[in-house]
Amino acid sequence: MKKIMMCAVVLALATTALIPVNYANASADDSQDPHIDGNAQFPPTRWHVVRHTFRVHIPKNSKEISQLSIQVPTNITLSNDVDDINVEDKNGRKINTNVSVNDKTILLAFTEPVTPDTQLEIDLKNVKRRTGGNSYFYRLFAKFAGASTEVPIGGASFRIGY
Repeated sequence: MKKIMMCAVVLALATTALIPVNYANASADDSQDPHIDGNAQFPPTRWHVVRHTFRVHIPKNSKEISQLSIQVPTNITLSNDVDDINVEDKNGRKINTNVSVNDKTILLAFTEPVTPDTQLEIDLKNVKRRTGGNSYFYRLFAKFAGASTEVPIGGASFRIGY
């Protein structure tokens, strides 16, 4: 009986470890539209203060991006410190960005438009998750250089790991 219980516990833990705790939608690589390539949460557990990371791809057939905006879920509280929001390229170089947070919207205005064939990594540090609910969904929008309207580029969902 102990062997069966031990096997069941090991199997349950292995299954839990293999279930992904984050999801993102992505478009094809030959697209003309910027899109979310992925997202991650650290630590991937039920901690109340975490870091949420988004990877945004601006394909080679796209136009330059002058700004991104992120709609934050209602069950998330962001840090008041704009230094807790970092934007880098895939090589880890910091992208010069004017960051502003207005209620549940983060505005990332780039000092120089981001060129096509670039992958951005956006880190939101010290994200406080409220109890209740097991999922958090962000919506992302882009504004092309020279344009005045925002275009939706996708959403990123974070699930609480058990």
